[in-house]
Amino acid sequence: MPIYEYQCQSCHHELEALQKLSDAALVECPACKQDSLKKMVSAAGFRLKGGGWYETDFKSGNKRNLAGDSGSGSSEKKTAAPSSGTANA
Repeated sequence: MPIYEYQCQSCHHELEALQKLSDAALVECPACKQDSLKKMVSAAGFRLKGGGWYETDFKSGNKRNLAGDSGSGSSEKKTAAPSSGTANA
């Protein structure tokens, strides 16, 4: 679900709202209670939840396969395997 930013045209209060794409735009300002909210143009903000996403997304605890941590270790294993295979052939 996208996160939308709104600004009140009366009191200039800004807020963010987590809404479905099919939801109607907010109109009433929670600060001044007037119907003067306008949706702001901003970068898209969303969060991918559930299974099937990249292994490094939203990790906590035991972190695995991070580019900076295991990148050099995995490249050493890759170079070691072909060189031993060439020696046997």
